[in-house]
This record gives sequence, C-alpha cells and structure tokens, in this order.
Amino acid sequence: MRIAIDIRKFDDFGIGTYVRNLVHWLARLDRETEYVLVCRPQDCERVERLGPNFRAMPDRSANYSVAEQFTIPFDLARARADLFHAPHYVLPALTPCRSIVTIHDCIHLMFPEYLPGKLAHLYAQVFFRVAANRAARVLTVSEASKRDILRFFPMPSEKVDVIYNAIDDRFSEPPDAAQLDQVRERYQLHDRFLLYSGNVKPHKNLERLIDAFARLRSDGVSDIKLLITGSEISRYATLRRAVHRYNLHKHVRFLGFLTADTLAALYHLADAFVFPSLYEGFGLPPLEAMATGTPVLTSNVSSLPEVVGDAALLVDPRDPDAIAEGMHQILTDEPMRQRLITRGRARASDFSWETSVRRVLDIYREVAAS
Repeated sequence: MRIAIDIRKFDDFGIGTYVRNLVHWLARLDRETEYVLVCRPQDCERVERLGPNFRAMPDRSANYSVAEQFTIPFDLARARADLFHAPHYVLPALTPCRSIVTIHDCIHLMFPEYLPGKLAHLYAQVFFRVAANRAARVLTVSEASKRDILRFFPMPSEKVDVIYNAIDDRFSEPPDAAQLDQVRERYQLHDRFLLYSGNVKPHKNLERLIDAFARLRSDGVSDIKLLITGSEISRYATLRRAVHRYNLHKHVRFLGFLTADTLAALYHLADAFVFPSLYEGFGLPPLEAMATGTPVLTSNVSSLPEVVGDAALLVDPRDPDAIAEGMHQILTDEPMRQRLITRGRARASDFSWETSVRRVLDIYREVAAS
C-alpha cells in the first residue's frame, strides 16, 4: 500500500501541529507501508530522515491556490498513490485515487469575514463541499466539529470519524529552573500575570477579555498583568484601542509570536490561563496549559467543554462580567485552584498522539481494503 499525505503546512501552527505529529507517529508505528509526503522543497531532507519507507514529493504550489488543484493530482499520479490524506479541507477535485480528508473545523464557513474576500469565501465553500462529498472518510477533531460538518454537509454520520488531537511532549515536561529564569528576565515578569495564547482573530474574543480584565482590576485585583501572545496583532487595532480605552497600557502586554519552548515556560509561570474563545474545532492551548499545571478558565461553548471536561472553569464568553468573575475566582479561591491543577494534569494525560495516530492508521487500512 502506498499512502500520500500533503504536509505542506508542516511548519504552521494549528494544522501544522497535527501534520507534524501525524507523520512522526506514523514513522514510529508503521515501518511497512510506503509513504509519499507532498512537501515544500526545503522539507525533503526532513522527510527522508523519517525512515526508509518515507519518500518526499516536492511541490511548490501555495495552499488555497488554483495551482494546487492541478499540481497535487499530478504528484499523486506520478507517485502511483493508492490513498491520499488531505490534512485540511482542500481536497483537489481531480484527485486520482481514494482519499481521506481531515476537516478540523468549519470556521471559514461560520466566520467568512476572516477570509480576504468574496472569492476566498467561494473557494472555501466549493472545496469544503468537494472534500465532504469526494472523500471516502472525513476525520475531525471533536464531536462539536462533527456536528458542524454534518449541519453544513449532510452525509451519513458514520462517514465522519472523531479523532482527538493531543499536545506536544514539551508541554508536559517542566522546564528547568534556568530556562524559567531566562524567560522571566527576558520579558521582565516580576508581577503575577494571566496568560492568553493563540491567534488574535476576532472569534478569539480578546476584546471582551480586555473588557473583563479592566473590570477585574476595578474590583480590587490590581496586582495582576495580562499577557497576550500571538502574531499579527497590528491587524486588529481594536485590541490596542480597548487597552487605551481603559488606560491599561501598563498592565496588558502583547508579546507577539513565541517559540513553543518559550510558550511552555510562560504556561508554567502564569497564575492562570484564560481562553474565552467563541469557537474552536478542538482548542489545544487550554490543554497545553493544563498539562503544565496551570489552572484554566475557558468558554462554555463549541468544543471547549468537550475537551477540558471538569478540569477547567467554564464561563459565558459573551459576558465580560462572567469572564471577570471567573478570573477573580480562579485567582483567589485556592482550594478551587488546586482542584483545577490536579484535574487539569489528569485530563491532559487522557489525550495521546500515539492513540490518535493508531486510529488514523486503522482508517487508512480500512479505506484501502474497501
């Protein structure tokens, strides 16, 4: 059996985390199947290091482009692939073999305003539908995402398999004291702080988080900072305006892009992790924070209750008062903090990339056999 996988998003966040762990665990678990990985030319050497049953197929076409609709099928025909796995919703219509697609969420359909224009929205609509109809199986990362997929694209429920994501090992292994001190000094972290990690798109609800943080401080919790990580802050001027509206420029810091190792250290140093997102296909950051032993506040909507279980404090993300009250509680109620820390570590350990990739491998074999 020869399986092709599109790994051109290998270095991205989000889907990149999924792709990296998928191929790394396939390399550990399966030395028999031949894998052809469609990759960026600069990633060929990394592919070859995975093992003798892995081969690189370089492709220069951009993700979400017209070009990939032709180059990917050509790559698959050249590789004589028996099965193709598209790790996000773009499955070329000309794919010449059986296929599996992973649809992580329906955010491009639910929040079309995030796309660069009407043409991009049309592209998303068309290729979501192509993927849902053409793929032999659809993989997704939560029951919440499965419900969204079936709402937009009616199909037999059994065609859609829920296989959870998991966290990188670095988040469950504590950084050494020297690394923590280095991060503390680099970012001058001499006060208690709340941490948010993720991208800064509007559905992440950061403007309401800043509103809630202002209310928290006005309620007497004034010895606390808010750190927000994530790239492209400059694209969302509303966040800067919210900070200045409440005169919080000394208390809210935007750190921009951080490496995973730095982020792991920040999780350990934070007093709590706050993640009031309005929509998530899975939501890895709360799970990462729980693995480090940081108490978590997150939303009671979308996939987040499913992922965190009873190991996080859940609030209504549309109510800044509820977010502020939750932050106050998570900072001041020590027995609850300890419960969340204990439950969080246990909950994070329930998710395993090995378990998830074993299930993906089973589905490869089922589809190939059929």
